[in-house]
Amino acid sequence: MSEVEHVLPCRNKLGEGPIWSEDEQALYWVDILNHTYSRFDPISDKQDTTKVGIAIGVMAFRQAGGLIMATKEGFAYWDKAQKKLDYLARPLGDDPTMRFNDGAVDCKGRFWAGSMGNGPVGILYRLDPDGSLHEMLHGVSIANGIGWSPDNTIMYFTDTPLKKIFAFDFDAETGSISHQRVFVDSTSEDGVPDGLAVDSQGYIWSARWDGSRITRYAPNGGIERVITMPVLRPTSCVFGGRNLDELYITSAQTEDQDRRNFPLSGDLFRLKTGIRGLPAYKFGA
Repeated sequence: MSEVEHVLPCRNKLGEGPIWSEDEQALYWVDILNHTYSRFDPISDKQDTTKVGIAIGVMAFRQAGGLIMATKEGFAYWDKAQKKLDYLARPLGDDPTMRFNDGAVDCKGRFWAGSMGNGPVGILYRLDPDGSLHEMLHGVSIANGIGWSPDNTIMYFTDTPLKKIFAFDFDAETGSISHQRVFVDSTSEDGVPDGLAVDSQGYIWSARWDGSRITRYAPNGGIERVITMPVLRPTSCVFGGRNLDELYITSAQTEDQDRRNFPLSGDLFRLKTGIRGLPAYKFGA
């Protein structure tokens, strides 16, 4: 495994939700606080940033082409030509303290995204390709990293303030989850768990906000390795590259007193792992 590589000085306030396009061989991610999303082509080394005008918690690719987003207001398709959002559902209402945070698409094209607010008031939603919206989990504090085991029988879900990653039995056909249990209780580790990625071996790579690290957990929940990061707040990660064996890592800015120690905060990083990840699914039937 190589060293962590500094890829792009993007200086995101809150870089999050990286997704890899196998079709384009390009990385997409959001800057929640700047209300933008970016696209990075590692071949040309070119970054393009698009202003959306509202906080985007997470986005995903669509089978029909383009992007679907979970924003501060709800689920919406992004109309790239018109530069506007076409909303499918607005489950959060008018509460200014609520917004969507992290999410992912499952193997049947359903978009999972969790909301957050003040306290354990968040909900994990599942938006199906037919447009129906389902409340899957209540009492969430800060919904974060979601992923599935390679055989799609286990779903992983992070609740950051609890410092826990949960596991559920997952029924791919119905989209139901059951038998919630603690997969990782990371109270003894530095920082708190943020976004995650699952590799083809079934191991979970979890970004540690305020922990300057990425932790790789074995399927039994044990720590397999720790990767030290040159930023205080790595936020999320995704496998990309031609062979899906390069881990791209987003990060967030820090407070002024920490910026001197972590001058690369908010930038994009890459780790050549030698381990293949899992391809991203697209929303839609």
